[in-house]
Amino acid sequence: MTAQVDPIPQDMHTITPHLVCDGAAEAIEFYKKAFNAVEHARMQTPDGKIMHAMLTIGDSHLMLVDEFPDYGSVGPNKLNGTPVTLHMYVQDVDQAFAQAVGAGASVKMAVENQFWGDRYGIVTDPFGHSWSLATHVKDVTPEEMTAAMQDMQPECGPQS
Repeated sequence: MTAQVDPIPQDMHTITPHLVCDGAAEAIEFYKKAFNAVEHARMQTPDGKIMHAMLTIGDSHLMLVDEFPDYGSVGPNKLNGTPVTLHMYVQDVDQAFAQAVGAGASVKMAVENQFWGDRYGIVTDPFGHSWSLATHVKDVTPEEMTAAMQDMQPECGPQS
């Protein structure tokens, strides 16, 4: 008789990012320095490429692999960028942002207070992935958010 198993493994969230990196081993070291990632697992091919790694950043898991172009698996640098941004809430966005930049990330959008109530900025890691970092600093009602957005860009307001 086979034991019953949980369909979602313990401590896993419903959605887990799975990144492709040209240089996954270097990416793991970068994520450790930039975001205090903790490595939990690493499976390598005989030639040393990473075919699966599991990290945690804060309370969230992150999977990553090396590029395997023969299987259509390439990172954002080969694709001239990414439409995806990984979002992280942190206790101190200014400190976290400086840490990421100090580890080698490039600034895509400087940290500033935003109309939706977050202090927010975006970095791009050396492997082409975008990371938005934020600390929630103010609770904003939907009406306040809409008004602030309209003040910022009137064309974004409600259409009649």
